Amino acid sequence: MADSSVAAVEGLLALWHFYRLPVLFGLFTFFLSLHAYRKLQRRSKTAASSSIPPSPRDSSPEKTEKLGASAIRSKDSTPVDSEKKNLQPLDNGRRSPKPVSGPKRVQGKKPLKALGGRRGDSVESQPLTSIQPIVFFASLTGTTEKYAQVLLEDLRSAARSRSGTDNPEQGLLLPQIHDLSYADLDDYFTSAPKPPSTAPGLRYVYCLLIPSYNIDTVINTFLGHLDETHHDFRIDTSSLSNLAGYSVFGFGDKEGWPSEEEGFCSQAKELDRWMAKLTGKKRAYPLGLGDVKSDAEQALKEWSRGLQDILFDILEQGGLGEGVPGSGDPLESDEEELDDEDVLDGTKSQSRKRNKDQIVVDLEDINLVDGQTIGGAPIPVDFTTAGTSSSRPAEVSAKEMVPKTSPTYAALTKQGYTIVGSHSGVKICRWTKSALRGRGSCYKYSFYGIRSHLCMEATPSLSCSNKCIFCWRHGTNPVGTTWRWKVDSPELIFQGVKEGHYKKIKMMRGVPGVRAERFAEAMRIRHCALSLVGEPIFYPHINQFLDMLHSEHISSFLVCNAQHPDQLASLQRVTQLYVSIDASNRDSLRKIDRPLHRDFWERFQKCLEILREKRHVQRTVFRLTLVKGFNIEDEASGYADLVEKALPCFVEIKGVTYCGTSTSAGAGLTMKNVPFYEEVSQFVVALNNELQRRGLKYGIAAEHAHSCCVLLASERFHINGKWHTRIDYDRFFELLEKEKSDGTSFAPEDYTRETEDWALWGNGGFDPNDERVYNRGKNRNRKNVAEVAGEP
Repeated sequence: MADSSVAAVEGLLALWHFYRLPVLFGLFTFFLSLHAYRKLQRRSKTAASSSIPPSPRDSSPEKTEKLGASAIRSKDSTPVDSEKKNLQPLDNGRRSPKPVSGPKRVQGKKPLKALGGRRGDSVESQPLTSIQPIVFFASLTGTTEKYAQVLLEDLRSAARSRSGTDNPEQGLLLPQIHDLSYADLDDYFTSAPKPPSTAPGLRYVYCLLIPSYNIDTVINTFLGHLDETHHDFRIDTSSLSNLAGYSVFGFGDKEGWPSEEEGFCSQAKELDRWMAKLTGKKRAYPLGLGDVKSDAEQALKEWSRGLQDILFDILEQGGLGEGVPGSGDPLESDEEELDDEDVLDGTKSQSRKRNKDQIVVDLEDINLVDGQTIGGAPIPVDFTTAGTSSSRPAEVSAKEMVPKTSPTYAALTKQGYTIVGSHSGVKICRWTKSALRGRGSCYKYSFYGIRSHLCMEATPSLSCSNKCIFCWRHGTNPVGTTWRWKVDSPELIFQGVKEGHYKKIKMMRGVPGVRAERFAEAMRIRHCALSLVGEPIFYPHINQFLDMLHSEHISSFLVCNAQHPDQLASLQRVTQLYVSIDASNRDSLRKIDRPLHRDFWERFQKCLEILREKRHVQRTVFRLTLVKGFNIEDEASGYADLVEKALPCFVEIKGVTYCGTSTSAGAGLTMKNVPFYEEVSQFVVALNNELQRRGLKYGIAAEHAHSCCVLLASERFHINGKWHTRIDYDRFFELLEKEKSDGTSFAPEDYTRETEDWALWGNGGFDPNDERVYNRGKNRNRKNVAEVAGEP
């Protein structure tokens, strides 16, 4: 018996020693959990029973009425709201304040917008009584412009046949037409035009006709503007919702681009998507497509007839009315855009569409009941969008700015350009031809001593950042705000422009009247005017190109439009630096230059500050182009402000030269906008008087009446009582080589020459050694100088 008791005790002891650690650990965990649970319960009771200080806002009568109204509407509340309403505060014996109040709850629910996405816009509230179609088109070769005129006539006929008889201001009004190359995009595509106060019920319908190109044109700029407008946080995403509607027709070539993926009418389809977003889904008529090689005319007629029917429907119904689900959407139901991550990875993943039944709840309403969550499934998190692809997509090579197969190439070569590489050009001007025949050089010879037959006119960048109304290039050159094309080497451009220039000079050898000695002189380039179409300073390797010019003792005259301050600040030594100053204030500059940069005025001002810093290093020149009706009237004081800010060495004032094309007329420019020389002279005198009144030391130095141009110069160049506006080119290259060898800097005054007497103000500016020939105008019957002298 005793032995069995001992054995039992030893067995229990053995079990204790074997399980003691798990048992002790379990007891420790149990008591620790129990302690934590009691502590949390005490905290929960304390928090629930604590009285909340009443909000001062709750004591107002308005707040009390709102609380009462919210209680009445409780039956219509969402499940989440009703669940919150039924929760009662815990009663621990303390008296809760009446009424129950608390801090203001800010609920993260998206407020509803007004129809069309406009916030508080009163235009939509006016009943629609009339419609005015506005036809927009873009055309490089003129084909789309012709089709736009056809559409314009169709809409005019429809307007005349169905216009209001009692009130001509009601019904379908006569349409307008605008070329996108010259239209101010901010006026029409940042916000919709507002109807006049006399016709508050007027609405506009945009009819857009564009071709599609695989090169950079003004269409790219237009589409980029729509993109920026849509994504600009300062602008409503449906900023064109006040329109009555829109419709797009695209022109393409199925022989070269059989499908939309390969380029057929791709830009028209992209335009349709952006307009759907900006107008708030107001596609009035479906996108029309036409093949210029086959059915473009017939397709446009059918589209035009359908569009006219829709216009009359809008008038009858007072709007577009209701459509089926998806009507007006930017994308078709089976089209999905790529996420940024997908684009980076080069993959196309299907976008996850938002569940229409998804409930938006407050952060405080999540997990109202322990273990209960809103929605049955956990929120999916995708960790595979970044860094999952083992192979990166092949880098897309930059495309050429002006491919040889592009309409831009054909248009520029037709204008006399020799295209060098993919983005440069060279051309000889009429003054070069005139100088070869001894009939005079341009104003640069009178002012600076540049003989026109020794000057090469070229540009390393055919792209520009402005669309000036007086540009001679007819809107055919590429445009852009950043360099996104293939970059040619400066060596290729330098050799190419020289070869192109010499080739064009040689083509002049058989022209009657060309002087042999001047033809021989022209085979040695002495000066290079970096102007023409485009923006030379835009070229990334402009400094290397300038070095190549100077290495062969070719002087450099670089022109920029004051839109690229960073490039201007990094520009190295040039013989003379021009800056085009086409307006004295923001509004005039926007109307005349039509810059692409949104911050064009800030860029303009920054360039003036850079010029002021460089005035003792570079010969700086303001080039003012006067356009009657745009920047002459009452702007002398404004130009004086700009001169005072930048203090340039010289100020050129020149009357605009009318290029005489339909595109310039589309920009509102006619011969009436070309000032007479007397008007230019009067403006120069007024500007000079204003500068002297302000104590700025400038004077009228020279003129070239034939070019309708006058030169104001700083008194830094009025030496010993005489003007020294010309350049000593041999001295310039001597100083430049010394600066490169030992770092000795020099100033513009160090390489000047005296201005010729015949070029001074009041003497006309025509070189007496040349022969003045009158072919047109009131002097066309005058005899030439040689004939008057009796020479055979």
